[in-house]
Amino acid sequence: MAEVLFYHLTLRPLESVLPELLEKCLERGWRATVQTGSPERCAHLDAHLWTYRDEAFLPHGTSADGPAENQPVYLTAGSDNPNRSDVRFLVDRAEPPDLSPYQRAVFLFDGHDPEAVLEARSHWTAAKDAGHQITYWQQTEQGGWERKA
Repeated sequence: MAEVLFYHLTLRPLESVLPELLEKCLERGWRATVQTGSPERCAHLDAHLWTYRDEAFLPHGTSADGPAENQPVYLTAGSDNPNRSDVRFLVDRAEPPDLSPYQRAVFLFDGHDPEAVLEARSHWTAAKDAGHQITYWQQTEQGGWERKA
């Protein structure tokens, strides 16, 4: 069973939070897949991860960038896992695949979008019913994360 984390974005946007979480995965030697809600969002995040910080490089790619197995971070709008990820990120209301093969799954959802919050609650229930270990994190005023459940 996977460890499933829900990150409730209320202060900082996805574009600010996601690179930090991906960097932590790479520091731990984990491979990651980021599943977006649409191909357009996938292309947007692909471009953003190249330029999010001048002094940083976050190795990543999409299906357009050659063999996916060579990508430590793979971006997709589908349920595929061609780089054999340890961690699955689900953003922009992406519909999750089976989470069992992953060590960790991370839902990042916009707390200002009522539909995204409802979907996150539904995914929480499904993950809990599947027997996954679940935690819920909310952004703090200082920019960090506080475990709420």
